[in-house]
Amino acid sequence: MAARPAAGSGAGSGAGGDPAAENEDARLANGGYNAGIAVLSYMIGGIAVWSLIGWGLDNLLDTRWLVLAGAFLGAAGGFYLSHMHNLTRNHTPSPQRGSRATPGAEGGPE
Repeated sequence: MAARPAAGSGAGSGAGGDPAAENEDARLANGGYNAGIAVLSYMIGGIAVWSLIGWGLDNLLDTRWLVLAGAFLGAAGGFYLSHMHNLTRNHTPSPQRGSRATPGAEGGPE
């Protein structure tokens, strides 16, 4: 069993041991795959839950359209939750400051 590095050593941590920075580094490291899975989970979960609520209300009120309304409400709610948790933004790291956008493109004329 390998020994873990000391908490203040900074070995293996993305930003000097800051848990929030480590979480952000881990989320960006795989290209947003985890964020995509989370968005999909929110969408499917919202559709399933609100469709079941609509189905129950359909049986209770003897209607046929509330299950469809529940599915749309669940999809909208899942997307809203994803957006509020910042899962729908671009997860690619921004380029470093001072780097050139195109090779040979200088700041001004020579």
